[in-house]
Amino acid sequence: MSGRARLALSAAAATLMASCALLPLVSPMTWLFQAAFLVAVQTGVGAAARRVPLARPLTVAAQALVTLLMLTVVFARSHAIADVIPGPDTFRYFGDLLQQGSDDVSRYAIPAPLTPGIRLMVIGGVLVVGLVVDTLAVTFRSAAPAGLPLLALYSVAAGLSDGPSDWLWFVVAAAGYLMLLLAEGRDRLSQWGRVFGGAARTPGGQEGGAVAPVRTGRRIGFAVLSVALFVPFAMPSIQGGLLEDAGAGVGVGDGNGGTISAVNPLVSLRDSLNVDEDRQVLSVRTSGNADVSDLYLRIVSLDDFDGTTWKPAQRHITGVPSTFPTPAGLGGDVRRTTVKSTISAAGWYAQDWLPMPYPPSGVKVAGTWRYEPVGMTLVGDHGQNTRGETYQVTSLDVQPTAEQLAAAPEASAAMKKEYTQVPSSLPSVVARTAKEVTAGSANHYEEAVKLQDYFAVTGGFQYDTQVQVGRGEGAIANFLKQKRGFCVHFSFAMAAMARTLGIPARVSVGFAPGTPQADGTVSVGLKDAHAWPELYFEGVGWTRFEPTPTRGTTPSYTVSDTPGSSVPNETLPSKGASTAPSASASQSESCPAQLRRQEACASESAAAAVRSGDGGTPWWQLALWALGGLAVVAAPLSPMLYRQRARASRLGAHDRSPAGVAAHTLAVWLELTDTAWDFGIAPDESQTPRKAAARIVVLGSLDPAAGASVHRVADAVEQVLYAPRPRPTAGLADDVRRVTAAFNGTVGLPARLRALFAPRSAVRVVWAASAGWTRLRERVAAARPSLRKPSEQRG
Repeated sequence: MSGRARLALSAAAATLMASCALLPLVSPMTWLFQAAFLVAVQTGVGAAARRVPLARPLTVAAQALVTLLMLTVVFARSHAIADVIPGPDTFRYFGDLLQQGSDDVSRYAIPAPLTPGIRLMVIGGVLVVGLVVDTLAVTFRSAAPAGLPLLALYSVAAGLSDGPSDWLWFVVAAAGYLMLLLAEGRDRLSQWGRVFGGAARTPGGQEGGAVAPVRTGRRIGFAVLSVALFVPFAMPSIQGGLLEDAGAGVGVGDGNGGTISAVNPLVSLRDSLNVDEDRQVLSVRTSGNADVSDLYLRIVSLDDFDGTTWKPAQRHITGVPSTFPTPAGLGGDVRRTTVKSTISAAGWYAQDWLPMPYPPSGVKVAGTWRYEPVGMTLVGDHGQNTRGETYQVTSLDVQPTAEQLAAAPEASAAMKKEYTQVPSSLPSVVARTAKEVTAGSANHYEEAVKLQDYFAVTGGFQYDTQVQVGRGEGAIANFLKQKRGFCVHFSFAMAAMARTLGIPARVSVGFAPGTPQADGTVSVGLKDAHAWPELYFEGVGWTRFEPTPTRGTTPSYTVSDTPGSSVPNETLPSKGASTAPSASASQSESCPAQLRRQEACASESAAAAVRSGDGGTPWWQLALWALGGLAVVAAPLSPMLYRQRARASRLGAHDRSPAGVAAHTLAVWLELTDTAWDFGIAPDESQTPRKAAARIVVLGSLDPAAGASVHRVADAVEQVLYAPRPRPTAGLADDVRRVTAAFNGTVGLPARLRALFAPRSAVRVVWAASAGWTRLRERVAAARPSLRKPSEQRG
């Protein structure tokens, strides 16, 4: 293996070894295999370009182009031209995915799910770092600066992870960088000649085979790693070092001091609905005659919908006001009562958002909390969470009538613009089904009630936590077809369908009403975690609906007293839904505890509906698309690549023997005539070299200096062909380069581009292939008589 090839492999290995530090951050870890394959293709393209050889900028450009094509095929094939070539829509989609990935990173706890946005950020980041490392270490032969992108990749992972095995990823990344440095050192030493072994001797007295510089480098590397790993442990006074844990880990505790920390409440929802034991999360005590059976505790609202994900929009936060403003859209004629609640969070439950009844009008809570005015939510600042907190919330129990909701005017243009947007990628069946279900409705309120009735009563939907409805943009369409799902599917589907009808809608995440206790409090457990849609009506504001059958409570303003009405009755179960008693508002009876421990049950979280890509594209399909992309790139560039390779071979170094000098002279002459051919002067094999040179000078309108170079090459060829003792001529390769530059200066831009990308002399490849085929047929024909039996030959 050549030194350059060894260096390229070391650069790819160093990139992948450094990227291993990202493994604890994302689950599942299958992205690393995809990244390894794409880095291998990227490295192969660089090796091929350097072997041609291409100029350094062209090598980097070729690698960057292939990297873009691979990312397009893997992530944005449906947005590309011919499924391969990126266009404007492709880059817009990349921007959307990167924005989604940025939002997902800030929302999900570690390990985050492998959403499309996170997957693009991880794999794309590894490829970018791999390209920079390969460029610095291999193309420009400077491995030391290549440690900077590797350090950047590791630092991102180290800054986010706080696991106990971080030291292992540091060792792996450092070992990859040291391996790259050793490969470069070996390559540099080999350019000076033979690399001598060290003085170490074997027991027999012979010199050992170890290479002294390599062995010394290994020793230095081992010493550096030892210092980096063991000195922090030997010096306890050094705190917060590179390998120091950031603090206690996050995750589900055992009830004895552990924590549950969910950066995103949807992660908490997923985990809560799949626990074996329904532990108490919150204890709520209300004052007055408040109806605790209808007390939903909202954590946060999801108002940004891109067809794949419902997520909180990015908004500014302020200090917590002493009195909250009147909720958006709530008119003075709507009946309301004030409810005062004292809420106590369990000592092990740490949530970044503060669960509160909606809409809140005031809150008293200790700690550093911030207020988000649009959603009327409180979020912890500088690590503040709900663990062990007791706080008081004053809220409004808004009680609109069906008549008020039916008479609500159209929402403002600004409200509709923000809360009725649906992406063009949303399957058309969603809007079509919404129109069919709400046909004949006189207003948005009737449409909303019919949608709720469709999911909860008349549509034949069933509550099922083990259903597989798929992921991504087709999840809602699959849910409407299979008619089985859980709270996330029902709330997501109803909110999306409402938006297609022009009703402002969003999804809220929090807790359904808990279980009343003998002491007058309400116990809210993990399995009461819930998601529900909120629809906006001018004059009433954001209004809760409950499409999930057998879960939560049906709002009174959607229940009709008219006999024969199809408006759902909250006392009746959904058609086709299980009538088995439920221990809590969100219990999953159909999933055994053992399967839930093994995470084999369907997750009741938005992650089950928002992630796209059902495990990613199979590796063999990625390989085929990558090879197809390489073929698309290589096909139009193959003539240029052939000519550059042929030119480098003909004008390169040669044997100094008489035979080598003669072969080199003839190769230089062939390159000169092919260059003239590329610029439109076809070769004439019937002429002598001297006459052919004069013809090239005249037809090419070459200047005297270039003409003299042509004649010097022709004279050298005549020396080789006719002189008894030919004399070697120096500088022939420079003469050809001078002639090539003269041709480029005498012709126009179209002729130069044609000579570069569509050289006429590349037809020699076809001639060589035809001649090779002819020789093969002749050899096969000559071998046939010897394959015949002796009796056949005699007969």
